[in-house]
Amino acid sequence: MINKLTYQVNDTIHAEELSEVFKASGIKRPVEDLPRLQQMIEHADLIITARAEGRLVGVARAITDFSYCCYLSDLAVDRNFQKCGIGKELVRLLREELGEQVSLILLSAQEAMDYYPKIGFDKIDNGYKINRKS
Repeated sequence: MINKLTYQVNDTIHAEELSEVFKASGIKRPVEDLPRLQQMIEHADLIITARAEGRLVGVARAITDFSYCCYLSDLAVDRNFQKCGIGKELVRLLREELGEQVSLILLSAQEAMDYYPKIGFDKIDNGYKINRKS
């Protein structure tokens, strides 16, 4: 049972707590590189958090122009809080902030491919990427 779960748009978060929720969620991110995580926070256009009694248990971090498209770069929920609707609510709040004219785009980890259609995403086949070097 989740007590006192709160959501906040553009909550102030720190690299240390982002690292902890990434570790607890299983998402692959540079969790030991706190300066890089801080840059990820500072350069995001939207950050929506879920907190249980003050502790960060979920985060959606996005880059957007607020008019045409938005890249959901992180959707992470602590494993102990998964399957409680937190990820779905984070996406709902993100879409509420963006409005109906903005497309929401993301890259999924292979193990999460079945999750995203359950919360309203359509699979696309027309994409490309250039991988980062580190």
